[in-house]
Amino acid sequence: MKFTLSWLKEHLDSDATLDEITERLTMVGLEVEKVTERARGMESFVVGYVVDAKQHPDADKLSVCRVDNGSETIEVVCGAPNVRTGMKGVFAASGSYIPGTDLTLKPTKIRGVTSNGMLLSEREMDLSDDHDGIIELSDDAPVGASAVKVMNLDDPIIEIAITPNRGDCLGVRGIARDLVAAGLGDLKPLPNGPIRGTFESPIGVHLDFDSDTADACPYFVGRYIRGVQNCASPIWLKARLRAIGLRPISALVDITNLLTMDLARPLHVFDADKVTGNICVRLAQFGEQLLALDGKEYELDDEMTVIADDEKVEGLGGVIGGEESGCTETTTNVFIEAAYFEPTRTAMTGRKLNITSDARYRFERGVDPAFLIDGMEIATRLVTSFCGGEPSKLIIAGAEPDWKRKVILRPDRVRTLGGVDVPLDEIERILQVLGFTVNKESEALRVSVPSWRSDIVGEACLVEEVVRIYGFDKIPAIPSLSGDSLPHPALGPNQRRRNAARRVLAGRGLVEAVTFSFLASGHAELFGEVPKSLRLINPISTDLDVMRPSLLPNLISAAGHGSDRGTRDAALFEVGPQFSGNKPEDEANAVAGIRSGSSGKRNWAEGTRPVDVFDAKADTLSVLSELGAPVDKIQVVTDAPAWYHPGRSGVMRLGPKTVLAYFGEVHPRVLAKMDVKGPMAAFEVFTDNLPKPKNKKNATKPHLDLPKFHAVERDFAFVVDTDVAASAVIGAARSAEKKLITDVTVFDVFSGGNLRDGKKSLAISITLQPFEKTMSDEEIEAVVQKIVAKVGKATGGTLRS
Repeated sequence: MKFTLSWLKEHLDSDATLDEITERLTMVGLEVEKVTERARGMESFVVGYVVDAKQHPDADKLSVCRVDNGSETIEVVCGAPNVRTGMKGVFAASGSYIPGTDLTLKPTKIRGVTSNGMLLSEREMDLSDDHDGIIELSDDAPVGASAVKVMNLDDPIIEIAITPNRGDCLGVRGIARDLVAAGLGDLKPLPNGPIRGTFESPIGVHLDFDSDTADACPYFVGRYIRGVQNCASPIWLKARLRAIGLRPISALVDITNLLTMDLARPLHVFDADKVTGNICVRLAQFGEQLLALDGKEYELDDEMTVIADDEKVEGLGGVIGGEESGCTETTTNVFIEAAYFEPTRTAMTGRKLNITSDARYRFERGVDPAFLIDGMEIATRLVTSFCGGEPSKLIIAGAEPDWKRKVILRPDRVRTLGGVDVPLDEIERILQVLGFTVNKESEALRVSVPSWRSDIVGEACLVEEVVRIYGFDKIPAIPSLSGDSLPHPALGPNQRRRNAARRVLAGRGLVEAVTFSFLASGHAELFGEVPKSLRLINPISTDLDVMRPSLLPNLISAAGHGSDRGTRDAALFEVGPQFSGNKPEDEANAVAGIRSGSSGKRNWAEGTRPVDVFDAKADTLSVLSELGAPVDKIQVVTDAPAWYHPGRSGVMRLGPKTVLAYFGEVHPRVLAKMDVKGPMAAFEVFTDNLPKPKNKKNATKPHLDLPKFHAVERDFAFVVDTDVAASAVIGAARSAEKKLITDVTVFDVFSGGNLRDGKKSLAISITLQPFEKTMSDEEIEAVVQKIVAKVGKATGGTLRS
C-alpha cells in the first residue's frame, strides 16, 4: 500500500514528522517497507517559460527555444513535438544531473546551435517511461519556482506492508485512523453529505440471485449523471496517482482510482450511452465472454458474478470492468456503480481468470459494506466538480448485509492474554478511536464492531487491537517459568536430522537445490504410479500439474537444465517432502541427491571416470551414518524401483520391511524420456523410517579408549556362487567374533580362470583388535576357523585353494 505524506495528512490532523509517523506505523503493525523522497537530486529544476520556439535552421524535428528560468533567458535546442511558444515546462540548466538518463548537462552544440540546458520529459525526471514530449505545467505556475514543489514531488512516498486481515488499511483513511488511536493527532471529518438528485435514473438495477447465491452481491447502489465532460484530472489528482504508480487516464477513471486508494471503496463508471436497457447483477452463464478493460477476452463460468445489461456482460463483479462500456473523452452520460461483492467468490473469479486488480485485492479482503451510499455521494461530488453534469436520484438494489456483531471483552484478559496491564480508560479510548462502540456491563465491556473491521470475531481480536495500539514494546519481559533451567531446544529431532543431512552432503561436494513441490505428470509417471489424489485441480502452469512422488525428478531436470547450458557435471541434493496422496499421512520427508557426468575434474595424477552406483552408495551411507542409523546392521538388496538401473542399484533395509534408502544409477530409459544426458547416479534416503534418536543422559562425549595392543589382519578368499552378495559374506564373517573383529572389507572379486561356471572368488580382509592381551597364534587360528565356518554355513563358501 502506497501513499504520500500530504495525502495521509488530508485525513490526519497532526504536526508529526515523517520519522515519527513511519516509526508509529511500524509499531501498530503496519510495517513500513520503504520511504521514497522523489525530490532528492532534482532541487535545481525550475519552472521555465518558453518565450519563443522557432524551427531549427538545419533540422526539421528540432526547435530552438528561448527559455525564461526566472532570472535569465537561455537558448535551448529541444526535440519534443509539443514544445511551443508560451508554454511552461520543467527546465534544467547546464550542470544539472538528469536522473532518468544518468547524464550531467553541459553546453552542447546541436547542428550548429548551442544548447545551454534542457526542457525535461517525465522519463528524464525518472517519473515514468513517457518521453513522447516534455512536461507541460499549468499556466499559473510561477516562472523560476522550484519544479518539484509545483509538481508536488517534494512529498515523500510511504510504502507499507498490509496483512491479509487489514482490508480497512487498504485505504489511506484507515491508516490515518490507526495513527490517531496511537496518539498522533485527530481524524479529520470526511467532506460528506447527501447530494440531491434531480431526476429518476433511466437505468434500473436488478439483483438476480436465488437463496443459495444471494450473498454474491447483496447490496448495490447506483447513480446516473448526465451532461458530463470527461476532461483531464486536476494536477493534484494526477500527481497523487502518479506518486503511487498509477497512470492518470481521465477525470472519470481517476476518481474511481482515487476512492479505491483513499477510502478503500472500489467503484466503476459505465458510459451510460453504451449500456443497453437496465443493469442486472447475476451469475454468469457458461460460455459467456467479456472483453475486459485490460484488452483481453475472458470466458466465464456459472460461479462468477457479473454486471450485465439486457444484451451482454459489462463487467466482472469486484474484479474488472468491460471495455465496451468504458468511458472515453466523448462520454457525456455516466452510470456509477458502488456494490458489495462477496470476498470468496471474488477471489475465486480472479484466480480462475488470472486477473489481478486493485478492486479484487480489496474485495477479497473485505470492504466496508456500510459505506456504499457515502462512497457514492463522495464520488458524485467529485464528478460534478471536475466534469460538471446533473446527478439522478440514487438507485438502491438489495440491502446492506448483516455485518453488525458485538463482542464481550473482559478487561483483565488484556493482561492475562496480552501480557500487559492497560488501564480501563485507555482500553476504552483505544477501541473508541478505532471506531468501536463500547458499553460497560458490570465486569465486562460490550463492544460493537465497526462495519470496516470484518476481521474482528472474538475477544482475543480485541485484546490484540488494544495491545498493538498501546505498544508491543510495553509488554514486560518475563523470566522463564522453569527457573534456572534452560528452555527446550527450538529444533525438534527431525529438524536436526535434516540440518545434519545438509551439512554432510555439502561437505561431500553436493550443492543444495530447492525445487517446486510439483512437476509435470509425464515426469512423475516415470517414478511410480501417480494416483488421482496427487493431480492438481488448479496448477500454476500446465507443466506443473501433480505433486511430486519423489524428489529425484526435479533434481534430474535441474541437472539437465544446467547441462544444456554448459554445466556438464552436476552434484545436487534436496531435503524436503514427497507425496503419495493428499492426506497428511501421505507426506514423507526425504533426502535425495544426484551426481551426473564425471567423478571429478581432469588431473595429471589421476584420471576421471563416469559416476556410478558406488558414488551413490557412498553418499547414502554417509547420510545414514550422520543421522544415527545402525549402518553395521543395514542389509543391502537389489530390488530397487524401476527408475534405477536394474543391475546397478540397491535398497538399504533395516529388517525385512523397513526401507531406509534407494541408491544406484538412474535408468537410461528414464533419462531419455526426460531428455537428460547420462550417466547419472542418485539416492533417496527416507528419514521418517530411521529409528528414533535415543535421548542422551548427558551431553558429554564417551571416554576414548584407545587399544594398547597391535591389531592383527588376516585375508581370506572364499569361492561362492556368483549370485551371493558381498554383504552376506561380510555379515557372516563379522558375526564370528563380534568383540574382536573391528573391520571387514572386500578387496578383490575374481571369476573365470580355473573357477567353475557360476562361481566367483571374493577376497576379504579382516581386522582383529585385542583389548585385554596380545593374541597367541592358537587364539588367532581359532578365530580364523570360526570365520571359515560361519561363512560356509551362511553362504556355502569355501576357502579358495
